[in-house]
Amino acid sequence: MAGMKLVRDKIPEIMHAAGQVAVVHPADPVEFQVLLRQKLTEEVDEFLISQDAEELADILEVLYALAGCLGLDAAKLEALRQAKAEQRGAFARRIVWHGPRSAVPARVP
Repeated sequence: MAGMKLVRDKIPEIMHAAGQVAVVHPADPVEFQVLLRQKLTEEVDEFLISQDAEELADILEVLYALAGCLGLDAAKLEALRQAKAEQRGAFARRIVWHGPRSAVPARVP
């Protein structure tokens, strides 16, 4: 798969309109999941460098595609996110973990 990467559905048409030829093939289900994972890493790296909100939208698009591979649509994925947020919280309070400590002070002999 060297030199190959997953691109958005309209990229071949956009390239054609620009006078370029796109050499593409449709991925089979296994290849699609592998390429989606690579694309997720690519998009996260791009966001970490740029801090651009459009990169977050790209990450979300990849996550929706990965969810689709698991049989989940965007609404089901959102329901899972909400349930987890209700059960364990979100990240709104910016809590930083330092590790566990004993709730009872240790006895000093």
